[in-house]
Amino acid sequence: MSKFFTQFFTWWNGQTLGTRFFTWRKGKAVGQDALGNTYYEGGMSPDGHPRRWVVFNGYAEASAIPPGWHGWMHHRVDTPPSAETYSPREWEKAHKPNLTGTAGAYRPQGSILNEKERPRVTGDYDAWTPGG
Repeated sequence: MSKFFTQFFTWWNGQTLGTRFFTWRKGKAVGQDALGNTYYEGGMSPDGHPRRWVVFNGYAEASAIPPGWHGWMHHRVDTPPSAETYSPREWEKAHKPNLTGTAGAYRPQGSILNEKERPRVTGDYDAWTPGG
């Protein structure tokens, strides 16, 4: 019963009932990535391209789409990675979730949220003063 309410009232925990119904009616599964996200194609979008969407495995986070699937989703390539032998480039990094708002978030040097002491201001900066 809780899964029904989750699908009915939230969009970030997988697919909603509307997406599930649209996927059932018009969707054709194209493939799945290593994270368990499933990619679909079906129908036409208003700009004339085939409509493409992803049903996330768990929490919906756009950065969880691998580079090969990202290109297919945005119509940069016509062939999905599941239909070809896609291999990531050596410079591509593995997925790292968005840590904003968590203890693991990036805190640059000088941030008030950084535990380290802020560096002293050097002589290369003069504060603005009115009329100065």
